[in-house]
Amino acid sequence: MKSGVLKLVMKRLAVALVTLLIVLFAVFFATSMLPGDTASILLGQAATPEAVAGLREAMHLNDPAILRFLLWLVGLLHGDLGTSYANQMPVAALIGGRLVNTMKLAAITTMLSVPLALTLGITAAMLRGSVYDRTVTVFSIGVISVPEFMVATLAVLLFAVYLKWLPALSSVNEAHSVTDLVRIYAMPVITLTFVISAQMIRMTRAAVIETLSTPYVEMALLKGASRSRMVLRHALPNALGPIVNAVALSLSYLVGGVIIVETIFNYPGIAKLMVDAVATRDLPLIQSCAMIFCLGYLFLITAADIIAIMSNPRLR
Repeated sequence: MKSGVLKLVMKRLAVALVTLLIVLFAVFFATSMLPGDTASILLGQAATPEAVAGLREAMHLNDPAILRFLLWLVGLLHGDLGTSYANQMPVAALIGGRLVNTMKLAAITTMLSVPLALTLGITAAMLRGSVYDRTVTVFSIGVISVPEFMVATLAVLLFAVYLKWLPALSSVNEAHSVTDLVRIYAMPVITLTFVISAQMIRMTRAAVIETLSTPYVEMALLKGASRSRMVLRHALPNALGPIVNAVALSLSYLVGGVIIVETIFNYPGIAKLMVDAVATRDLPLIQSCAMIFCLGYLFLITAADIIAIMSNPRLR
């Protein structure tokens, strides 16, 4: 790796680290500013002012916000996510099982959406201007234009209400066979795949078309190379960097989409846990869940930038 490329990569990692600190600061203070008093919500309407004041003192809610942020940051550095206000359990224990469920959903969606999007994007670029290309383009633009909650709602109406093929809610604990797992994961995966694949198709198609317009590809075509050989042997290897960058950027949309999908389908993942925690003003749990989502998004964006740097032929 050349020194110039290494310097750019280290600079991008430094920017990611600074961004992470800013995100942690924003997450903590944004959740601290949620309306409603945490102690009053936990004790209920029948609580006396003395009991509320005592609970606030016990939970250190009367301490200055900056002091609570620093203590929370020190705890994160030591692997301590704190204790849930509502359940009096370690936040790490509450998140553990839910995080596994979210990772399963994300992994299944990735394994389905990436091959599908790459196939459609590459073939659309190969058949640029054809009916097939226009159909794929219209489909991808249409899906991009529709928000995740609308796609999920339409999926429920079609597959659960009208056709009655799939359950409207995804209860992982009710899965006793492979068929049950397929039925439970089907609608969340379909919804996320639609949202992610559409963006990936567009970016992959653009990357391959740009590579196909380069002089060396045109020269291979003039020498008699078939269109499929030209794409697979000449264009695709040189478009690999932009395509991987497109995949990483598209997967970053998975972070936001999974929050909506888990809520609509009642899927027991970390996003549903965070939404439930907001209702009880469980600040340590909200902050930890939000931090995990921000870390995932930041990791994918940083990976996409580093891939773009390392795949740039002018920097090699």
